[in-house]
Amino acid sequence: MIHRTALIDPTAELGPDVAVGPFAIIGPRVTVGDHTQIAAHAVLERTTRIGRGVKIGYGTVIGNDPQDLKYKGEETWVQIGDGTIIREYCTINRGTTATGKTSVGQRCFIMTYVHIAHDCAIGSDVILANGIQMAGHVTVEDRAIISGLVPIHQFVRIGTYAFVGGGSRVNQDVPPYTKAVGNPVHLYGLNSVGLQRAGFSPDVKLALKRAYRLLFNSDLTVSQGIARARAELPPLPEVEKFLSFIEASQRGVMV
Repeated sequence: MIHRTALIDPTAELGPDVAVGPFAIIGPRVTVGDHTQIAAHAVLERTTRIGRGVKIGYGTVIGNDPQDLKYKGEETWVQIGDGTIIREYCTINRGTTATGKTSVGQRCFIMTYVHIAHDCAIGSDVILANGIQMAGHVTVEDRAIISGLVPIHQFVRIGTYAFVGGGSRVNQDVPPYTKAVGNPVHLYGLNSVGLQRAGFSPDVKLALKRAYRLLFNSDLTVSQGIARARAELPPLPEVEKFLSFIEASQRGVMV
């Protein structure tokens, strides 16, 4: 299961049934979970934790130094959750001392040429299409989908069940359950297809639609819209998630 040309540091720990392809490199203090597949020429540079059943594509580099001038060689990590698929030529940098790690959740699908920079936090069941370029400290919540060739500004947050269209330039937060497209990017209502596929109830979808209209399709300010939504809409967790995300935004929310 381990090709004779692969280079594995003595401090690395590999679980049962791990496959390592030709000329792959596994560096110091890397741990690899059971049944993981590491393709040819992939590099797990250092201090990286890979979960169970992960697939790492040809030429991918995980755990290299953060591209941050403030980084001075401190010990930081990358963590990849169980069942995640990382395709060819992706790069995932270690964190900085700001958070200590870059993390990717479980069952994500990360397509070719994606870059995930230092201190990013990617949730579970996220889909990142080809060529996404992610700056540092980006947060992508569970089940978000980001289409191809999307640059994402540092410290941006993309909410759960959000959808970002291909070629969009994302420089502000994308609220949960919404769809955003364009350069400059704009919101285009709820991610109704995603909500339907996920099995959200009609009551939840109606409440989210009303909350969206109060905040983005009315004459109210954002704070007034949030207050009206909390006063008038049923106290559903999805609605509160939507409102709390917007309240906590540091970069501002696109409209």
